[in-house]
Amino acid sequence: MKNYFFLFLFALAGSAWAQVNTPAPSPFQKVEQKVGLTDITLEYSRPSMKGRKVFGDLVPFGPVWRTGANANTKISFSTDVTIGGKKVEAGTYALYSKPGANSWEIIFYSDASNWGNPQNWDESKVAASVTSEVWPIEMPVETFTITFDDLTNNAVNLGIIWENTYVRATIEVPTDDAVMASIDRTMAGPSGNDYYAAAVYYLQEGKDMKQAKEWIDKAISMRKDPAFWMYRQKSLIHAKMGDKQGAIAAAKTSLELAEKAGNKDYIALNQKSLKEWGAK
Repeated sequence: MKNYFFLFLFALAGSAWAQVNTPAPSPFQKVEQKVGLTDITLEYSRPSMKGRKVFGDLVPFGPVWRTGANANTKISFSTDVTIGGKKVEAGTYALYSKPGANSWEIIFYSDASNWGNPQNWDESKVAASVTSEVWPIEMPVETFTITFDDLTNNAVNLGIIWENTYVRATIEVPTDDAVMASIDRTMAGPSGNDYYAAAVYYLQEGKDMKQAKEWIDKAISMRKDPAFWMYRQKSLIHAKMGDKQGAIAAAKTSLELAEKAGNKDYIALNQKSLKEWGAK
């Protein structure tokens, strides 16, 4: 009888600590995106429509919205950024918004410790805000979604999508300043790879092509074995400068080296460029 009593107590204790695991109604998502040299991290919960009318009803027009569900949506920047013309320091911010029928205000709030909206809104904690027009989308989006759109080295659009609505806020990052500072530091004693990286960056960003040519030539001269990818960039720099003959000569060298290396991608790229430039 005594043994049965202890078994009963053990079963009772086990049932008291047991938990049933079920899916969250608004699942959590974490998104990490590198923009140029800046790391951006987004953490938010994603409610679904579930047959409900969202904007103007479930989410009313006018009041501040947590822009998601559960804990307030958080966005973090590894470097200072610029939003709506204002400098926003590196760190973590809550993402709030004021939805409207034709436009939204998207707000980056310096206090990210609230659950949902702050109990007392403090305007001094608004690090930046952006007014976005509403872009209607034909296909309804069931689950609330935040995206990183239109990526460049220097900016990204933070897109907010739900139901038939898309709005966005542009986040600018200081990539060019960081790269230029890096180039200035390394040019005191650069390697061939440093010259190559600097030349390619100048080419991509449409900077001084004369300087880019000087650097790519220096990079090529510092290599023991000629590299098809360096001559490829040299051809593009010459083309950008309007020197078609120089571009063709460099592309032919790149093509020959790529054929020796068996690199089909660069073979195709060079053949296409040579045809475009009218090489014989």
